[in-house]
Amino acid sequence: MTKVRFLFATLTLLLLCSAMQAQFGKRLGKAVEDAAKNATIRKAEQKTDEAVSKSIDKVTDPGTYKDKDGGKNSNEGKGKKSKDVPAGEAAEEYDEDETASATPQQKGVKAAEMAYAKSDFVPGDEIIFEDLLTGEQLGEFPSQWDLVTGNAEISKANGENVIVLLPRDSKIRPFMKDLKNYLPEVYTIEYDIYIFPYKDGNLRRDWWGEYHLDIYDQNGSHKIGIEIQPSDWTKFKPHAGIRKNDGEWARSEYEIPVPVNAWAHVALSVNKRAVKAYLNGIRFCNFPNYGGGGTYMEFYGGSQQEKSELYIRNIRIAKGAVPLYDRMMTDGKIITYGITFDVGKSTIKPESMGEINRIVKLMQDNPDLKFSVEGHTDNTGNATSNQTLSEARSKAVADKLVEMGINKDRLQSAGKGQTSPLADNATDEGRAKNRRVEFVKI
Repeated sequence: MTKVRFLFATLTLLLLCSAMQAQFGKRLGKAVEDAAKNATIRKAEQKTDEAVSKSIDKVTDPGTYKDKDGGKNSNEGKGKKSKDVPAGEAAEEYDEDETASATPQQKGVKAAEMAYAKSDFVPGDEIIFEDLLTGEQLGEFPSQWDLVTGNAEISKANGENVIVLLPRDSKIRPFMKDLKNYLPEVYTIEYDIYIFPYKDGNLRRDWWGEYHLDIYDQNGSHKIGIEIQPSDWTKFKPHAGIRKNDGEWARSEYEIPVPVNAWAHVALSVNKRAVKAYLNGIRFCNFPNYGGGGTYMEFYGGSQQEKSELYIRNIRIAKGAVPLYDRMMTDGKIITYGITFDVGKSTIKPESMGEINRIVKLMQDNPDLKFSVEGHTDNTGNATSNQTLSEARSKAVADKLVEMGINKDRLQSAGKGQTSPLADNATDEGRAKNRRVEFVKI
């Protein structure tokens, strides 16, 4: 009996051990399976992260992005142009050595230059109105403007004068001889707006107001509206609307990523019946059948938030846009106001790249064409300083053309300072016309 009990206990113990071993095996198998799945997921996530990083690198810094094997993304070899770059877009051509040690700000400028080089915006030839806000007094109403509603004043941002449209619906318009009749059939309007960060370096939608540029006819009928407002914490969605001949409104919008804590450039081009609008060189509307009739403009800052701030600077209205070749053949030179610089410096602004790219294309299409690049200033400040500044600016433009592939033997540079004015320096409009770059045929 004792032996039977012992055998039964032994058999029971064996069965229990077998069950426990089977259960352990299942758990172990499940653990191994889970570990394998997790490893696969981690590997996939890692590859995804790498792909995203590569994509961001390609967009933000296409000239210096490298694969693991050390090869450039689309520019195989130093100084060579991408296979996808159309003729005339040599602005994308820059060397690894130039950018490998560049700061993020320098790389951002290079990316902005490339974006503007692809833009089809053509600035007007004849300045109608320009306000760089020089000589203005802080806290005062801007002297070249008329108040419609609300309030505005001069403030400073990074050492530069700016117009602040104060909250609660402020509206201003250029102080012209005829306040409601100065826009021709063909014109451009350009200005800068500031993109403020409010929380953790990002935009706060509920604190933000809206930048408006509105065009009216002499009877006060609204003809064109350009509205810049954030769509989320990192992007802007500019809106454009026009009133067509049948009285109906047409509307266009396009979401554009913009950097916060930085200036953005807005441009409007009206050519009789066509309207185009741009943010940082990116076209967000193209209306081919504008009803026409706009004769004056207003800036409007709309906000119900007491903390919102709307900054505007570098406002320019210009008439016409004659093709470069026609200008050169008629006058023997090209006078351009589309190449601009930082205040008191020879640093070319990124938005100048559209005009510079057109000069490059003209010289590529006409290989025998040679230019003397000549910089001109108004008479503000010291004559000696103006001469030095104009020399530096003309050289900067010539150097940029060489960088973009134009043979240096086809270019000369000369600073003219304030010695060759086109208009009376006693007026704001005259000084605006005198600040220019000329490409004189040689």
